[in-house]
Amino acid sequence: MKDYSPSDLRNFAVLGHGSSGKTMLCEAMLACAGTIGRMGSIAAGTTVSDYHASEHAHQISVHASLLHLEWHGRKFNLLDTPGYSDFISEGLGALRVGDFALVVVHAAHGLGVGTDAVWDYATRFGLPKMLVVNGLDKANVNFDSIVADARAHFGKNVFPVSVPLDAGPGFSRVLDVMRNEVVTYKPGGNGHYEEAPATGELAVRVQDLHRQLIEFVAESDDTLMERFFEKGILAEEEFRAGLHLAIQRQVFVPLFAASAETNVGVARLMDFIAKYGSSPLDRAVVPAHDASGVDGSVALEQPEPVAYIFKTMNEPGVGELSLFRVYSGTVKTGDELVNTKRDVSERLGQIYLLNGHDRTPVTALKAGDLGAVVKLRTTHTGDTLCSPRFPVILPAVEYPAPNIHGALRLRSKGDEDKLAIGLATLHQEDPTFHYRVDDEVHQTIVSGQGEIHLQVIVERLLRRFSVSVTLEEPNIPYRETIRGHGESRYRHKKQTGGAGQFAEVWLRIVPGPRDSGVEFKQSLVGTNVDRVFVPSVEKGVQTACKEGILAGFRVTDVKADFFDGKMHPVDSKDIAFQVAGYHAFKEAFQAAGPCLLEPIYTVSVTVTEEHVGAIMGDLSSRRGHILGVESDSHFQIIRAQVPQKELYHYSTVVRSLTSGRGRHAEVFSHYAELPHEIVPKLLAEVKARREAQNSK
Repeated sequence: MKDYSPSDLRNFAVLGHGSSGKTMLCEAMLACAGTIGRMGSIAAGTTVSDYHASEHAHQISVHASLLHLEWHGRKFNLLDTPGYSDFISEGLGALRVGDFALVVVHAAHGLGVGTDAVWDYATRFGLPKMLVVNGLDKANVNFDSIVADARAHFGKNVFPVSVPLDAGPGFSRVLDVMRNEVVTYKPGGNGHYEEAPATGELAVRVQDLHRQLIEFVAESDDTLMERFFEKGILAEEEFRAGLHLAIQRQVFVPLFAASAETNVGVARLMDFIAKYGSSPLDRAVVPAHDASGVDGSVALEQPEPVAYIFKTMNEPGVGELSLFRVYSGTVKTGDELVNTKRDVSERLGQIYLLNGHDRTPVTALKAGDLGAVVKLRTTHTGDTLCSPRFPVILPAVEYPAPNIHGALRLRSKGDEDKLAIGLATLHQEDPTFHYRVDDEVHQTIVSGQGEIHLQVIVERLLRRFSVSVTLEEPNIPYRETIRGHGESRYRHKKQTGGAGQFAEVWLRIVPGPRDSGVEFKQSLVGTNVDRVFVPSVEKGVQTACKEGILAGFRVTDVKADFFDGKMHPVDSKDIAFQVAGYHAFKEAFQAAGPCLLEPIYTVSVTVTEEHVGAIMGDLSSRRGHILGVESDSHFQIIRAQVPQKELYHYSTVVRSLTSGRGRHAEVFSHYAELPHEIVPKLLAEVKARREAQNSK
């Protein structure tokens, strides 16, 4: 492998809304560099990036794929990321180790909520951005409109450095603002082109654009600005030196015209990245902290190795593969490093450079580079590996909370252990996937970023762990409570020969504040009941609350007062007062106006203006209460409170109503009383479910 210095490395994430053409853009770059002989296709499943079975099955990117190539003496480490928000963890991991973000917009679709999301994420990571308008070979595309939208949305510093001259079917010519040239691409998809000086009206147009570009560059540096005002122009060397700084400071966001499928405009994009793109030198010092939380940093030139694991995955025939970036020093095969997050030692196995599924073994990787290592024992996504002489922890990615939930049901009994291992492994690989065994609804609940996300999880369980499961609607954790006051005087008496059982419990219950749970107290006076039996009564009450009274759901928001009772000097005992407390609570509960509560979630749906009406109408049909609509630049955010029962498959509904251009998030808010007209249906469902279970 050629030895690259940090200044020669270009690490970047390729991001954008779903179906914007990110994978094909990466494919075109590989073809331009001669890394592959010909471009593959999404439909045929022959692209370098999308090689996993789930990606072939769904014909979308599911994993972030690490690719590399050489262009003009620079090494590009590309991270092709999924566009669907279901797999946002992949994009966040890529941004965590990238030095800039290449954001792709499809000319036929325009900016989507996914474009907005990845732009915001890149901003949070402090990364410069470049824009690519892709798909300019499609019919009815309007490049100027896309540029105007981008500038309105992301700022006036978005500026086209290449302009299509014949956008639409047959697109092959680009006006290069940097060089004042017309670039004509040859057919065949190999990225080859011919250059010619711009003449006539094109010369006037490109000169005007070139002057605007110089003004952007001058704004990046006070010294350049002074020279620009003095001379009205910048020298070529000043201009080129200032261009890199302008991108780093985001005074200037370059926008490129391209067609990935026909490989038009891609080579010039690569030229620009090689000359002006961010390198590890632009982030030469990164924040870190030690095991006790004391802030520090990691410098690129430091000799001790420090690496961050940004992705783990299981590869058929290889096992677990950990993708990492080296932040300092040199990482070598056989090194003994420390996982400072888990306080364990790891011996590095074989290190690879990746191009999708293809692996090139190397003995070492230097600071700034990206690669992969096999079979780490206890190291997972978000962990730091470093020299024991320099123990630090690099900050991990903060992932969004799940917004969709499902219940798993095993098809075969006896696979419980395999299921537990599979779920734990998949969570370690993908931090946005969560699971829990819920003893309230008696189901294994899985949570993710979208419906496709959970489908892929089910497929992985079968393919990797031989566990066959079905994904079902989760049982809703309804609750039972009361509207009024209730009182009971329950006597438990049992005589079976010899010592019997006796206890009498007088119990009073009243409603408690919402979401307060069950509060038990005693206000006994005198000696009718020995205080030693108070915990027994409380245990009986708690058992009744856990089992439920109306329909088998947990009781909540109730205050119970054990205020009197009776006992027998011989027959009163713990079990007797447990039983009496249990039944006394049930009787009091039935007398206190019992009702059912349902969980309510706060939902935020981000859509374009044209889809607001459809979303609001659908939310209303789901018993949703609209809280309001907020404007976020070109998008509208609809906030509503919706019962959990109405949110199953909701992410699919949002995609359907918005043609794939909307997204939603949901978070638990509170419990509210179930409408009385729904109660009989729910009670009938519970009764039928119980009868079905008893008949098994």
